[in-house]
Amino acid sequence: MFARPFIDSVDFARNGREIRGEIAVSELSRLGDVLANSGGSLTYIVSGFREGDSDMLGISLQGSCTLKCQRCLGELEYPVDMTSRLLLLPADRLGEVEDDDEVDAIEADPRLDVLALIEEELVLGLPFAPRHPEGKCAAATNGLQQKASPFAVLAGLKK
Repeated sequence: MFARPFIDSVDFARNGREIRGEIAVSELSRLGDVLANSGGSLTYIVSGFREGDSDMLGISLQGSCTLKCQRCLGELEYPVDMTSRLLLLPADRLGEVEDDDEVDAIEADPRLDVLALIEEELVLGLPFAPRHPEGKCAAATNGLQQKASPFAVLAGLKK
């Protein structure tokens, strides 16, 4: 087991710091429902910076995870390549940007759990219902005989 990294988010941003690392997908417990297996790993970079008078965090995630295809319930290798920019605000000012779709904001925290932040960004960035491309799924009815659609039979009679 390793020590979870924590940062003072405002100090981190104001001093332009950066933290890098790699985490196994199996360590991200909130993904359990969407994963077909817990293999894979993610490389992350969290960087702090200022934009005008605002303290910001940049998050970059690369790697892969194996999701459950919602069409066939089989394994779907999903490449992860995400970047996010988060505005750091005091709790009492978060409501100011709640309706703004251009800005993602989080509460400035003197003890921000970096891995929890990465997990949250990944959960928000994964597709709601992941599926293989059309025609690439193993049939959910493997071994069952496929009957012709009654509408296809009617279309054939029409000709």
